[in-house]
Order: sequence, then C-alpha cells, then structure tokens
Amino acid sequence: MAMPNPRAVLTSAPSPPAACSSSWSAAAEFMAPATPPSPSDGELLRSLHRLARDLSATAAETPAPFLRAALASITRRSRLLAAAFDDLVLCAAAAEEGMPRSASLCLREVLLVLQRFKALAADCAARSRMRLLLQSDEIEEEVRELHQEMATLLDLLPGVELGLAEDVMDLLDLASRQCRRFAPSVSVQAEQALKARVLSLIQEIEREIVPERERLREILEEVGINDSATCGEEIESLEREIGENRASERWTDAMIALVGLLRYAKCVLFSATPRPSSDSKPDPEVDEEGEPPAPPPDFRCPITLDIMREPVVVASGQTYDRESIFRWFDSGKSTCPKTGQVLTVLELVPNKALKNLIAKWCRENGVAMESSEASKSEPAQAVAANKAALEAARMTASFLVKKLAICFSPDAANRVVHEIRLLSKTGADSRAFVGEAGAVPLLVPLLYSEDAGLQLNAVTALLNLSILEANKKRIMHAEGAVEAVAHILSSGATWRAKENAAAAVLSLASVHTYRRRLGRNLSIVEKLVHLVRTGPTSTKKDALAALLSLAGERENVGKLVDAGVAQAALSAISEEETAAAVLAALAKRGGAEAIVGIDGAVARLVAEMRRGTEWGRENATAALVLLCRRLGARAVTQVMAVPGVEWAIWELMGTGTDRARRKAASLGRICRRWAAASAADGERGSVCPAASTVVPPAMMAS
Repeated sequence: MAMPNPRAVLTSAPSPPAACSSSWSAAAEFMAPATPPSPSDGELLRSLHRLARDLSATAAETPAPFLRAALASITRRSRLLAAAFDDLVLCAAAAEEGMPRSASLCLREVLLVLQRFKALAADCAARSRMRLLLQSDEIEEEVRELHQEMATLLDLLPGVELGLAEDVMDLLDLASRQCRRFAPSVSVQAEQALKARVLSLIQEIEREIVPERERLREILEEVGINDSATCGEEIESLEREIGENRASERWTDAMIALVGLLRYAKCVLFSATPRPSSDSKPDPEVDEEGEPPAPPPDFRCPITLDIMREPVVVASGQTYDRESIFRWFDSGKSTCPKTGQVLTVLELVPNKALKNLIAKWCRENGVAMESSEASKSEPAQAVAANKAALEAARMTASFLVKKLAICFSPDAANRVVHEIRLLSKTGADSRAFVGEAGAVPLLVPLLYSEDAGLQLNAVTALLNLSILEANKKRIMHAEGAVEAVAHILSSGATWRAKENAAAAVLSLASVHTYRRRLGRNLSIVEKLVHLVRTGPTSTKKDALAALLSLAGERENVGKLVDAGVAQAALSAISEEETAAAVLAALAKRGGAEAIVGIDGAVARLVAEMRRGTEWGRENATAALVLLCRRLGARAVTQVMAVPGVEWAIWELMGTGTDRARRKAASLGRICRRWAAASAADGERGSVCPAASTVVPPAMMAS
C-alpha cells in the first residue's frame, strides 16, 4: 500500500477555524523542542542558498569516474533547492515577521543534511581512487540515506505558511520526489564488478602470477588512472592514507597491496616516466654563490639549526628533529631545549604535517633529503607482512632491471633508473629485490654519464641500495664501483650528486672491512677532503660524516692526516659540529701531533668549546683532552695560552652534557696540574707566560 505524501496531507487538510488558529499555533509551538541559540532566520536562509549553490557547482567533482553518477544526483537536487531558497530569501526579506517556528526548525535540519552532503563530496574529492572503489558500497549507502532524510524534511516543510509561490512549491515537491526515488543505479553493479576484478588481481599477485598488461591497463582506465602522473599521485595518496588510518582501516591490507601493484603498473604500462623535476637540470639546487637555498626558519631544528628530516613534537609543544632531540635526552636532560620547561613525559609525536611541508619545499627547491629517502616510511613497514605487496615489489624490481639492461639511450635509462631509485627507498624488501635482480652492475657505469639527471639518479639509487647489508657487499664487489663513486666525488655534475656519493661512502664504511678498504683508497679520501673545503653546507656535512667513519679505523688515520683531513676539519669547525668529532677521532688514534702542529688549531678547538652546539662543544673538549694526554706539556701550554680557557671549562662543567662535563672536568684537572707545576717552576725562577691567568674557584678545588 502506497504511503501518503506528508506534503499532500498538510496542504489538503482543512484549515482550522479562525477561533482555533491561535490555540493551534500555540500548541504547535509548545510541542516543538527547545533549540539552542542559533543564527537568525535571514542568516539561515542565506546559508541554505549559498550551500545549495556551492553543491550544485562542485558536488560531482571526484577523481573516481565510478562515483560520478551518485554525486551528480547531489548536484541536480542542489540546483532545485538553490532556486527554491533564492525565492525564500526574497520572501523573508520582504516579510515583517520571522518564519514559523516549525519551518525554521525544519530548515535547520535541511541545512545539516546539506552540510553532510558537502562533507561527503569533499571527502570523495580528497581520497585516492582505489580507496573510493574499495569503499564504494558504503559511500553509495550514505548517499541513499541522505537522500531519504532530505525527502522527509522537504515533505514536512510548511510551504503554505511560508507564503511560497506555487512554482517554488513545485520545485520543492520535485526535489522531494527525486530524493525519495533515488536508488543505487545500474552503475553500482559495474562498481562491484570492477572492485572484484581489482581484488582478483591482488590474489593473483599473491600466487606469483604476473598480471596481463592489457587487463591491467583496462582496469586502471576504469578506475581513472591512465598515465604516469595520475598513477604517481594515486600511489602518494594511498601511502598517505595508509599512514593515517592503518590502525583502524578495514581495507589497509588491500591498499598496501595496491601500492605495490600501482608501482608495477607505473613501470610496465606508463614507461616509468618521471615527473619534471630539478633533478635533470645542470645544477638547480645551487644558487649563484654555490649554496643551496636557505630553508624557512620553521623548517630548521632549534638544536642543530639544520633542516629537519624527521620532525617530532615534545610535551612542551616545540618541534625538533628526532635525531637531535634523542641525543639531547640521551645526554641525561629532561627539559625542552628551547623553552627550558621540565618535561615530565619524554614521548615524541611525529609532526607529519610539517614533514610533508618540508618534503614539498625540498622538492620545489631541489634540496636533497636523502636521509628520508633511505628511511622506511610507515606504509613501507607494513609491507613486510603483505604477501601481495612483496610479490608486486619483486615483479617491479625484476621488470626494471631487465628493462635497464636493454636501454641504449640516456633518456630511456634515466626513466628506468629514476623508478629504481624510488623503489629502493620504500623498504628493506624492495632494496633486496632490486639488488637480487642484478641492478648494481648496471648502475655503476651510469655514474660516468654526462647526463646530470641520469648520474644523480644512479648514485642516489646506489645510496638507497647500500642501506641493506647484502647490497653493501654487492656494491663493494662490483667491478669499478669504488672508482665510480670516487669519480662522482670529484667530477659529479651537481653538488647533490657529490653529496649522495659522500653519503654512499658513509653507508659502505659502516662495515669494518669495507672501512679499511675505503680508507686505503687515497682518491676517495682526497676527494672527501676537497668537498669539505669547497662544498656547500649540506655536501660538507656528508663529507665530514664519511671522514668521521673512516677515522674510526686506526690504520686509516695516517692516510687521513697525510691527505689534510685535520686542516679541512679545522677550517669547517665553526660551521659543522661533525668537524670537532673528526678531530677528536684523529687525536684518539694517532693524529694528535698533526693537529697540534697546525697553527691556531688549539685556539679553534677552545672557541668551539665555548660557542659550538652541544655536540660540537662536547667533541671539541674531548679532542683537547686527548691532545693534552697524548702530547703532554706541548699541548697543555697551547691550551692555557688561549685567553679565557679556564672560564670556558668552568662554564661547560656547569651547562654541558654529561659527557661534556666529564671531559671538561678532565681538562680542568690537567690544567690545574699544569698551573701547579708552572707555579713551582716560577718559584725556582722559571718564566711562564700563562702562569698569571685567573683560574675560577671551581677549577682550583682539588
């Protein structure tokens, strides 16, 4: 039996007698629920009109073609409502009294439904296509429920009391009927079939069945992915959604598998064409003076003043780079470095929004963020447990390496190597697959390429691969690999390529035997020293880090000293805190004589002890202690000859890290003994230029 239309019941029922109209209105007002303070009727109608007009223009905007029919229905209903609300706004402006309470309440509910329509449309516009496909049945159901709610509200709207014209009443009636008749269209069946085909692809990949190209192309075109750019955007969207919703997302496993599938499709179907970027330009990341563009202050860590790679928020609300704040806490401190606030909780919360902004700035300005390339992203960590994602990564690696083997032009090779670079940064499994497929011997010759983009992609791919222990062996045993890296260090087409080559040396030197081999290679050492002396800040930092690793092997120190590492580190000590660590490592393993023999070396170390970063002060003090212990009076005399050194030691004993305090205390004891010995010599007639210096009370104590 058909249900009567509530609008018809309200409009066709006889009007109450005049004597009863006032009591009827009073009863209706008494029965209406109380509402909190809200916008006036005029503001309400203007909001309704504006929202309906916006929805009529934008509701159908979605990257997913299979949802456009459902969202287009919202657009059509919104056009009808926008026309009706236009008349309502004019009527309200002309009327002396406000709307009836029942009409006002009904329209407020209509506004809520329209806002939910808008939120749904915005959500669909922002989500990845694959996620929308997986959730298409839930989205269709939500659209249907909102249509039914809107139909009910429009049926209950008292148009007669609002004084609406007949044509406006007809518009509202038409909108109500269309909303009530809305039902999932035949496209829903096509959506479900498409969804089943996508899930079937995932199952085939889990069984190690390589998908047919034409079938894969057809499915992706139906989803709305038909070129490399849209495929890359889809991968990024899926990875972002996985990271944000992994704990509760029903479709997370399928989404992780789809990331792998799309990477494979991007390489196989779309020729692995990279987006236009600064990588292929001669040297875009360096300005006229040879320096990269300075990052905004908010992108710098307050501790190191370097651009943050992994920004995290501490309990005080301040943001720091993860590595720097870890080092701060490990030194025994529990305060916020910037505010001095005592932190009762040392938990770190990732600042994903800031990290995305920094990554975007780095891409736009050609600034390297290779530490983030080599690190695992959150989605990558979840891939290890996903069979389909692993097999898709294996297929992608195999395809790319085979394609690289038959590339004969730099342009074609650059596209493939770019994809190998991207794949090798996504996790340990991907790095293993690329290495097992035989990529390393094919990448090594490309380091000599005259194409700047190809050279950069090749050395960065090797850097990413070197993170894996097994790939370190493959690189070090590949014919000519070490010589090719040395070539990049000296003759790389861009500073970024040189920087990544230095980072690759650092990565390879983490293995004891390879550290010795690299340290014996005079070409590697000399070119790292040259980068420290002439390179921009980021390149200088990576070169110093590589030299610090090489200095960890005693038998390397003599070659490092002969190559001028001590002089280079001293020249950079005021710019890079790693320079002080290099000097401390040299002093510890036989380089003390060379350091003290450099004019002004001790004075520069004392200056770093006074004005450097926490880590820089710590290492400068450690270097001074080692020099004094290794060389005795010769070094101590130079230390005490520096004006204000006693106060610098005293200050560090009170404000430094735990290690810095210990080293400062040791240096203080050495200086006290020297001062005592000098005083004794003075009584016997010896002359000491520093014997009259003032020694703080804390240092005079035994």
